Amino acid sequence: MSPSLTVLMRLIALAMIVTALVLLGADALTSLEKGGEITVRSLNTIWTILDASSLAAFKDWAQREVPFLAQTLYSALAMPAWGPIGVFGVLIAFIFGRKHAE
Repeated sequence: MSPSLTVLMRLIALAMIVTALVLLGADALTSLEKGGEITVRSLNTIWTILDASSLAAFKDWAQREVPFLAQTLYSALAMPAWGPIGVFGVLIAFIFGRKHAE
């Protein structure tokens, strides 16, 4: 594996982990602002904020092309946004982590 690919993947992992922490912090602050009422933003909510039309196109594609997976994809979109982003970031960081010399 080339060193430049490893560095790139580690940077992507770092960006994903930082994004997950920012989303978790935003949820915590929103919960505090609402007097302790737990507020969690889902992937669906974050995607809608970023680009609602692409989310609608994705849902339409899922319903048309992979109807057997559509409900699973909709359930995944209901997950807290920080969860999958952080988990994938940690997995990528683990896979492309530093290799110790023997």
